[in-house]
Amino acid sequence: MSHPPVQTDAPAMTETRTAVIGTLIVTLGPLSLALYTPALPMLVEAFQTTPAALKLTLSVYFFGFAFSQLACGPLSDAYGRRPVALAFFVTYVLGSVVAALSGSIEWLLVGRALQGIGAAAGIAISRAIVRDQFTGQRSARILNLIGLMLAVVPAVAPTLGGVILGTVGWHAIFVVMTLYGLAVLTVFALGTAETNQTLDRSAARPGPVIRNYRTLLTDRRFMRAGLVLGTTLGGLYTMAALLPFVMIERVGLSPTVFGFAMLLQTGSYTLGATLAGRLLRRVDAMRLIPYGLACVAVGGLGFALAPLTGEPTVASVMGPTAVWAFGIALVMPGATSDALAGFPRMAGAASALIGFMQIGGGLAGTAVAALFADPYTATTAIMPGLASLSLLSYALLRVPASRRGHPAKPPRPEDLEVAVDPVALVGAGGEEIEEALHQRRTSGRKGG
Repeated sequence: MSHPPVQTDAPAMTETRTAVIGTLIVTLGPLSLALYTPALPMLVEAFQTTPAALKLTLSVYFFGFAFSQLACGPLSDAYGRRPVALAFFVTYVLGSVVAALSGSIEWLLVGRALQGIGAAAGIAISRAIVRDQFTGQRSARILNLIGLMLAVVPAVAPTLGGVILGTVGWHAIFVVMTLYGLAVLTVFALGTAETNQTLDRSAARPGPVIRNYRTLLTDRRFMRAGLVLGTTLGGLYTMAALLPFVMIERVGLSPTVFGFAMLLQTGSYTLGATLAGRLLRRVDAMRLIPYGLACVAVGGLGFALAPLTGEPTVASVMGPTAVWAFGIALVMPGATSDALAGFPRMAGAASALIGFMQIGGGLAGTAVAALFADPYTATTAIMPGLASLSLLSYALLRVPASRRGHPAKPPRPEDLEVAVDPVALVGAGGEEIEEALHQRRTSGRKGG
């Protein structure tokens, strides 16, 4: 049931204000992940625990993030963007404080779980407040700015985290997260109007939500794309848990230099995204997927063969990582648009579930990694396995040509933001996906 428009004393949401606030809140996710990873080896000694236990701090973060993003959208549709976002951001600040003050690994796990739950609202709410108010070019301008920040933050944050770790210590990393969370909470509370003017309490009822997810999970085309995205992007999320141990403890890099080394990953993805953007002007996005998966397979093979060369080096570890990230940039536009194009009436649920599957890939990878005593062994075993699963998913769940077709109404680009890269570890690919959707619209008109 719809309710009358919500009244608020907050100032009107201009395009500039929406862009600034959207950018501020969406960076919670990548900041919380990329700032933290350089500290993982140091925390093993600080808490007198094992690398496996520290990997679980990423697993619980992914767990909280994955399930929260499934709930955040429907809750904000039912009760409003402001109250739901504020509740999640308070949870994030609480988690940051718990992590900063934690004296044991158990309390750190609690803090990281709360951080994951709270940070998930950034992606869902930023997309929603744009979609509530703007369409067309105005919406695209805002989303492009947000996408730019999603590309910049993961590139800069590991370096910043390494500098903080090397000069002040690991507690300061969580203090920075706490201060940033408080800034987000304050700016959102004082500067954001309620943009959802038609509250729909039925959106929070589990019945319709579960039915939508059941429809998606039983669709072969959706699951093929979702599993490809979950295994490929989930591989990079898994490496976020493993690379700090490998590069700092085995290769011997300092936390600061490790942060700079991670630029090879983000730089490779950016190069791939640039190439994909140019190619999409001439070829269908689906044709890029096999080439992207070939790069992922080469990266997986590189990890599998790396132990044969002796001790790990920057080249033997970051080389396959860079090739993998390059491949993801080619896979994402076609796989994401193919997954969502068949469900224009449930694009929100489809994009949330795609995001869940991507985070789920990272959750599964980090959980398996925790079973290995040696992070390097885990890397060289798990990454080839994920590459193999991505190839199998693409090959075995192929949809017969007779069952394909173009939907009458493709999803809007703004519905795709959460499906691009939920925690923005490699940056955003919104422009490439929008180009893929443009091709579908053009093809649909020609077919009609």
